[in-house]
Amino acid sequence: MKKNKQINDPHAEREASKYGQPIPSREFILQCLGDSQQLQKLSQLAETLGLTDEQDLEALRRRLRAMERDGQVICNRRGAYGVAAKMDLIRGRVIGHPDGFGFVVPDEGGDDLFINARQMRTLFHGDRVLVQVTGVDRRGRREGAVVEVLEHNTHQLVGRFFSDGGIAYVVPDNRRITQDILIPADAENNASHGQIVVVDIAAAPTRRSQAIGRVTEVLGQHMAPGMEIEVAVRNYQLPFQWPSAVELQAAQFGEEVPEKVREGREDIRELPLVTIDGEDSRDFDDAVFCQRHEDGWRLLVAIADVSSYVEPDSPLDKEAQQRGNSVYFPQQVIPMLPEVLSNQLCSLNPDVDRLCLVSEMFFSADGSMLRHRFFEGVMRSHARLTYNQVAAMLISDDDALCRQFAAVLPHLQDVQSLYHLLRAARNQRGAIDFDRSETRIVFGLLRKIEKIVPVIRNDAHKMIEEFMIAANVAAAEFLAARKMPLVYRVHEEPSLEKITDVRSFMAELGLQLGGGDKPRAGDYKRLIDEVSERPDRHLIETVLLRSLRQAMYSPENVGHFGLALPAYTHFTSPIRRYPDLLVHRAIRHVLAGGTADNFPYGFTDIESLGEQCSMTERRADEATRDVIDWLKCEYMMAHVGSDFDGIVTTVTGFGLFVELQDIYVEGLVHVTELANDYYHFDPVGHRLTGERSGRNYRVGDTIRVSVARVDLDDRKIDFVLAGGAKSGAAKSGKRKSGKKPSTGKKAGGKSKAAKKTRAVNKQAKVSSKKVETKKKRRRTSKR
Repeated sequence: MKKNKQINDPHAEREASKYGQPIPSREFILQCLGDSQQLQKLSQLAETLGLTDEQDLEALRRRLRAMERDGQVICNRRGAYGVAAKMDLIRGRVIGHPDGFGFVVPDEGGDDLFINARQMRTLFHGDRVLVQVTGVDRRGRREGAVVEVLEHNTHQLVGRFFSDGGIAYVVPDNRRITQDILIPADAENNASHGQIVVVDIAAAPTRRSQAIGRVTEVLGQHMAPGMEIEVAVRNYQLPFQWPSAVELQAAQFGEEVPEKVREGREDIRELPLVTIDGEDSRDFDDAVFCQRHEDGWRLLVAIADVSSYVEPDSPLDKEAQQRGNSVYFPQQVIPMLPEVLSNQLCSLNPDVDRLCLVSEMFFSADGSMLRHRFFEGVMRSHARLTYNQVAAMLISDDDALCRQFAAVLPHLQDVQSLYHLLRAARNQRGAIDFDRSETRIVFGLLRKIEKIVPVIRNDAHKMIEEFMIAANVAAAEFLAARKMPLVYRVHEEPSLEKITDVRSFMAELGLQLGGGDKPRAGDYKRLIDEVSERPDRHLIETVLLRSLRQAMYSPENVGHFGLALPAYTHFTSPIRRYPDLLVHRAIRHVLAGGTADNFPYGFTDIESLGEQCSMTERRADEATRDVIDWLKCEYMMAHVGSDFDGIVTTVTGFGLFVELQDIYVEGLVHVTELANDYYHFDPVGHRLTGERSGRNYRVGDTIRVSVARVDLDDRKIDFVLAGGAKSGAAKSGKRKSGKKPSTGKKAGGKSKAAKKTRAVNKQAKVSSKKVETKKKRRRTSKR
């Protein structure tokens, strides 16, 4: 019987190649359990599979336990196993919400399941669970009940240590984890009240007990300079220490390019290639050169050849893969590669020889790309220029700079001429170009913020951006033509639901988004151009921007909607992005005569790496945003009570998010701080409307607000309408105990009108749990 069952297992050959004494595969076990009319105990399943040997039985026990952990099978209280999918159970990952409830994102895709706050008390953000659908709430969301926790994924966290009445606990800094962590007396590690600490989780929370942890590291005082980065690094689990194997490998590199690796490369050291970056850049991974060629243009984009130093599966490569990208915090960087490579040997520093991978492109007189080729080269940057210097020379004719860089100035002028052609071609194909403002934080002594200033994008920024896009397009075309496995940078078209909402909103303004059910980027661009002089332009652009999907990495080419390109990848930043390193390896493989058949990466590998890189990109964005929010809150603590002009950037059912003009800090005007009325939220129109007054608050409106409260722990800033803040509004909130600060309890008595307004407006809150939490944590400002 055993032999017969092994033959029937379609994956028997694979199992035999992996194990000396194989047992039936997971797939075959699931098939047998699924075919059975009832759940099977271990002995019954072993008999079904024809397993009698004790070693085979032990191997089966271990495999079933692993399948339990992965949510494939369930073992009930009687020890009988069944297929989870047949029990209508769904595997997924928990996403915690700051207000106590959560969601489960199914592994197999589909809509998320809502998990109430009572169940979330036993879970951490990131845990993997099996859930059962129990119904649909009034908002149409599927609700789930947790059947089993498959895996607790939070093993370490960072937070503030508190000791109150002999009981020590840590309040997690991660707002998605709402449970306090109890710390036994022998696990405090000399932490003091209010300090930021790192905690290892010793016991996960249950229905009857809180999580228990051990303090493993004391980071320092709450407001210490640089603490915001220390916290973010640990909250988002950013790799920030180099493993010893990486340090050992990095130590083998010298400061100069070895002579032997130059062999067989094209020598372009005499070409006046230049790097153009920001003033504070340290890693230069791209250089450009342009000249007139026949009736058109020749453009060279030379990129640091990182792949010549970082070999696949080496310690450097594995660590770079884990990091996915460099993370840029204000005044601090966590690099993807050690500095001996990122800032030295790979960086295209001026007046030194460097290895490069070059995209050589030829353009017609109207800016159309005629052809391209790639080659391995040896280059020497002739100048390290900044965006402001290039703009000053080409736009402002700065005499001193023009004299200083006279040797490269003619080529910069050619660069500018080609840029104007490529920009016109970009506009012709209809690429979307939102003019969104970025900011930079200026620090003074002891890392205290002096001011927040806008970053002005001049033509030099746009010039380099346009050339990098051209090189990325050339790389995608080069590899796609050879059917190489490729990690594309894809940007899918908006969903029909989003498009419908946009059309409904535009119709109210007398505007129309062309393109039917499937508008193209050009339709977006035409509408943006049409409203460029309107006073509500900010509102319209915001609505359009929020209808777009997030770009990501994928082995399947679905094009890049925003850039209006049929194929696009990332080639130009291998020092700081792992996908670019993969693209370089593919190009060098082709240049060496290789094909897709003997490339070490297949479709599955690229798919997995693309998912990893998309995740690390999101992780870096969230960590950076968290740090900036912390710094902005710290900055605004000195401005509590001050009035500012602001613009409404987001409207929700619970209030208005307002960005202060000239300060670029965002905060919330809660709906209960608006004039006494019943306010109704229109998600399509992006507005709150007063029932009696008819007063509208919309995205793009300018209003004057007063800073009522700043909560550094929760990264929140509360505003009230200027002139309308009532006495008793709370000042800047520093946490004095481990309890989370109240965000809604009134300092004085409640008026009947205020009570009635809250009763009506709570229906517009994000969820029923949010309402419940808001009742407990009402704002300290008097209403």
